[in-house]
Amino acid sequence: MDQKQGLFSQLKHDLPAGVVVFLVALPLCLGIAVASGAPPFSGLIAGIVGGTVVALASGSPLGVSGPAAGLAVIVLNAIIDLEAFDVFLLAVVIAGVIQFVLGILKAGVIGYYFPSAVIKGMLAGIGIYIFLKQLPYVIGYAIGPESDLTLTGGNIFIQLYNMFGEITTGAGQITLGAIVISTISLAILILWEQPFMKKLGFTSIIQGPLVVVVLGIVLYEVFQGGTMALLPKQLVTIPVSEGIGDLVGFLTFPDFSQITNPQVWIVGATIAVVASLETLLCVEATDKLDPQRRVTPTNRELLAQGAGNFASGLIGGLPVTQVIVRSSANIQSGGKTKMSAFFHGILLLVCVITIPNVINRIPYASLAAILLVVGFKLAKPAVFKQMYKLGWSQLIPFLVTIIGILLTDLLVGIGLGLAVAIVQILWNNYKLPYHFDPKTYVAGEPILIQLSEDVSFLNKAAIQNTLETVPNGAHVIVDATNARTVHPDILEIFENFKYHGNLRNVTLEVKGIDDTTSIFKGSPLGGLRESMRV
Repeated sequence: MDQKQGLFSQLKHDLPAGVVVFLVALPLCLGIAVASGAPPFSGLIAGIVGGTVVALASGSPLGVSGPAAGLAVIVLNAIIDLEAFDVFLLAVVIAGVIQFVLGILKAGVIGYYFPSAVIKGMLAGIGIYIFLKQLPYVIGYAIGPESDLTLTGGNIFIQLYNMFGEITTGAGQITLGAIVISTISLAILILWEQPFMKKLGFTSIIQGPLVVVVLGIVLYEVFQGGTMALLPKQLVTIPVSEGIGDLVGFLTFPDFSQITNPQVWIVGATIAVVASLETLLCVEATDKLDPQRRVTPTNRELLAQGAGNFASGLIGGLPVTQVIVRSSANIQSGGKTKMSAFFHGILLLVCVITIPNVINRIPYASLAAILLVVGFKLAKPAVFKQMYKLGWSQLIPFLVTIIGILLTDLLVGIGLGLAVAIVQILWNNYKLPYHFDPKTYVAGEPILIQLSEDVSFLNKAAIQNTLETVPNGAHVIVDATNARTVHPDILEIFENFKYHGNLRNVTLEVKGIDDTTSIFKGSPLGGLRESMRV
């Protein structure tokens, strides 16, 4: 059976699953755009591209792509730094090109080279950031997504302090209707997550976010004209079109005149790396959830994501990644092939064309409640508990990454987490390339220093320090019989020690080092075994 027949033979499963994914994706596309400080319409464009372009190009049978919460902080800061949304779109296009090149270079294994503690810290930090960012909307603070107060980057706690300062001094306006909507919406979302609700058949089709959005529209209409009426800037705003022809006129295109701007390229590279990491993590998780245990080709996925980001940036959309929320909804709803993801993208397009006036009645308070739950899931207490159980070596870079993100920005947070992880690696290399405890030394007996399997130049300081603790007149045996590679710098240390050891009446014997043990085969240092025997 060829691929085309395989895809369309499962429509009886894929079409219903596509409807469910569409109902989950619609509020999330809008909410993530709001959290990113971007026009809500850009979130819908990204959802459409993720459901069509990426779905068709991808080799993932069940993965669903679209705007991701994990990129919200990057997008938020990038739009502010680049000072124009069309300039930011150019960075998205560049990110797509970089991802495409990564796919060609078969960089699908890139995710394995980032410490899991830093990646988990990144996701948790983003979750906390998104959670805190929604507080103004939840408490009914009358602001729009364009407000500098809630959409600037940097220290989130200073932003919240400024906001509450305005509220307490009376400079900020509180809308009771928004508080009621967000409170009820949050209660519904929490209820939908309860085990007894998940056992009810209709909850797998009618998702909590959809109920919240519909309720928000109803309450908006009910509150109209009363004391709890919402202000226009507390509602979603997307362009209203009469058809596909009008829709084209609403698209925003990249400013290619900024192609030589180095900051645009930095943002593009950042989006490419983070989006690729988030996608590869999601691919791994989705494949584990697949009842058929199919394996997604990761290099092809990078190519598909690159094509998607190129297309999304070209027509005014946010960057896309594969998203676990939508992918898991697809699996739970019985999706069998990528046609379910494609169908959800088509439904998003139809929605934008046919019911934009309905979308424009969705309160930001409803989306804020949805994003509170999204943020909580990314940074739920169970994640912190798990990292604590793994020990300080995992917990410290995890926490440093989170704190860095909240106090500065995403890149600095990740950089700090990586720095801590690298320091730990260096420290472990310092401690563990050999086995010798000077406290157990007995005078007159040989000192045995057992080298580990791989001894690199990073171990120089540790070995040098150990040799300096050897007492005068000792006989030292360096056993490298189990070593697979020994760096020439290490051999040079032994050679120097032999020379200086003679002055202290110390003898040195080295076992197991030859040309096959050195990482530079044929190196003259590889033949030290005989010359260093005493």
